[in-house]
Amino acid sequence: MTAKLQKKIRSVDRIVSDSDCPPDVPLILRVAVPSPLRQTFDYLPPKDCVRTALIPGTRLRVPFGRTQTVGVLVELSTTSQVARARLKPALAALDDAALLPAELLALMQWAGAYYHHPLGEVILGALPPPLRQGKPPQAVRAPRKTTEIETAVSIAPPPLNADQQRAVAALSAALDAAQPFLLDGVTGSGKTEVYLSVIEQALARGAQALVLVPEIGLTPQLVQRFRERFSAPLAVMHSSLSDGERLRAWLAARDGTASIVLGTRSAVFAPLARPGVFIVDEEHDLSFKQQDGFRYHARDVAVMRARRANVPIILGSATPSLESLYNVQQGRYRRLVLASRAGASRAPVMRVLDVRRQTLDGGLSPMLLQGVARHLGEGGQALLFLNRRGYAPMLICHECGWVASCARCDARLVFYQTQRRLRCHHCAAERAADAQCPACGCVDLRTVGQGTERVEQHLARHFPHAGIVRIDRDSTRRKGSMQAMLDDVHAGRSQILIGTQMLAKGHHLPNVTLAAILDADQGLFGVDFRAAERMAQLIVQVAGRAGRAGKPGEVLIQTHHPDHPLLRTLITQGYGAFAATALEERALSELPPYSYLALLRAEAVKAEAPLDFLRAAHAQAPAAHAVQLFGPVAAPMERRAGRYRAQLLVQAPQRAALHRFLTAWLPELEALKLARKVRWSLDVDPMEMI
Repeated sequence: MTAKLQKKIRSVDRIVSDSDCPPDVPLILRVAVPSPLRQTFDYLPPKDCVRTALIPGTRLRVPFGRTQTVGVLVELSTTSQVARARLKPALAALDDAALLPAELLALMQWAGAYYHHPLGEVILGALPPPLRQGKPPQAVRAPRKTTEIETAVSIAPPPLNADQQRAVAALSAALDAAQPFLLDGVTGSGKTEVYLSVIEQALARGAQALVLVPEIGLTPQLVQRFRERFSAPLAVMHSSLSDGERLRAWLAARDGTASIVLGTRSAVFAPLARPGVFIVDEEHDLSFKQQDGFRYHARDVAVMRARRANVPIILGSATPSLESLYNVQQGRYRRLVLASRAGASRAPVMRVLDVRRQTLDGGLSPMLLQGVARHLGEGGQALLFLNRRGYAPMLICHECGWVASCARCDARLVFYQTQRRLRCHHCAAERAADAQCPACGCVDLRTVGQGTERVEQHLARHFPHAGIVRIDRDSTRRKGSMQAMLDDVHAGRSQILIGTQMLAKGHHLPNVTLAAILDADQGLFGVDFRAAERMAQLIVQVAGRAGRAGKPGEVLIQTHHPDHPLLRTLITQGYGAFAATALEERALSELPPYSYLALLRAEAVKAEAPLDFLRAAHAQAPAAHAVQLFGPVAAPMERRAGRYRAQLLVQAPQRAALHRFLTAWLPELEALKLARKVRWSLDVDPMEMI
């Protein structure tokens, strides 16, 4: 990291207190407001405001342009680059004490600097909506406790195996240290039990635990595990909560009344009174990366937060990201291995099904159907994975070849048979399905390909007496619907599950003995350099749903490329061997984690505007040793939601060189006249190149 960037980050770490400002010197308030401008704004204190009430971390109502807004005081000073006569006083102080703890305010300032994002959007975006609106930090208690849970312990913890005992011992010894751990455990190895044991010790010391999970769908089952294990209050934080529920959870975390905070990505910025241990479950998951607005990575922010709080952090996964494995190699993380499944369960047998020259019925090969029948006949359940929603990804005219396409995106419309609708999965546009071809008038319109809806229909025909549930974004829109389906599976009322990626993550389904991937070819030839890594992780995660309760498990993988090196390595040697090979390839290609990236994106209604802006941005790039710029080029999906998109990639061999370049470049970008004709954003450490 460059000396200049270190100085910048140190400066945002310094929370200036009132003692730094002599009482006889007029104060200047530096305030972060929700604005796209990458700066704070200077104000005079509010009239009749007690000086001691002006503490960094408090909210202020301030004039901003022709309106008013709520900002957060981040620093007190006695000087300003703006003439004092031009400074406006803040309108009112909204808090009697700091709303944000000093450590959290400093973390937000670091995150804004690292991701080069406006500080006001970082800070205000992390607050519950009522606090962003200037309402008092007081929660109206709901009739039923929904964000704080207190129950007695109802289930005794199971005995730990040798691997789990070693992991818990190592983690317990580090409860007073800022040590990152990678808990690398095969699916079903009992990582959650390790988490619970460490949390138990942290709570016994009077500390709080922060647990991050990638998906809302995983929250109910973890909440149940915590209910059964702890009598301590629990705060749950995710995007499906009401404003009131979010505020109650936020305040419970900040005040320390919630000993455990469990949430999705945004919970990494939850205030904590007594941080003791941080846990990121399924640390490899792409859901931890925010893909718009403030493009932070919750896992990486959590690692930094743990270091600053001097507490351990556990990154758990059966398929660790290559970045985390690289950090283990570099000595930054300590790796703890859970090599075998917990209890009596054993790893499932994996088989590749060569579907070349096979007759597929709704995407189902005869061998796969035989496998499902065999497992159902033996009293087991079957999970079938297909990462495509809807009935079919394409509706085509058999006469002239017309294809139903989105009018606003470079994408085909997905056909939904039940509603006879066409939907775009990129911009959410939808319309009634055509009865005849709009190009030639032919009524012979045919569907091509399979989605989960179509597979469900074909399974129902082959297994009419089996209960079938489809778990995807369409079938789980209603609150509680996913948990109701899983309850049916656990109760044995449903024997076949068909679903998308949301079904592959972390669910414990003890009676599932067969897991099947219907189309492994989707991820084998992706344009993104991370495609192979993600496909390997997905295969292992889906496979991990089978054979988790002592019953023999089997995994069937349908593919047209049975000899693909990725599949062969995974099946014969496991994920660890694949990851080692993939890291070697990344090193030879000088791709992350062996280099560092930033992606400058631009979009506009007019096709040429994004490329014009990015060309101008390229021309304004400062000279920097070893920093390379690639592009600009149109995005892989150039038109989305009626806007044309393009991107410019920045690559550097060291993180410091990248940030030095970006710090010098951003003011030049903001000054470009063409910047006003596009919507542009900077993505540091991008996880998707689309």
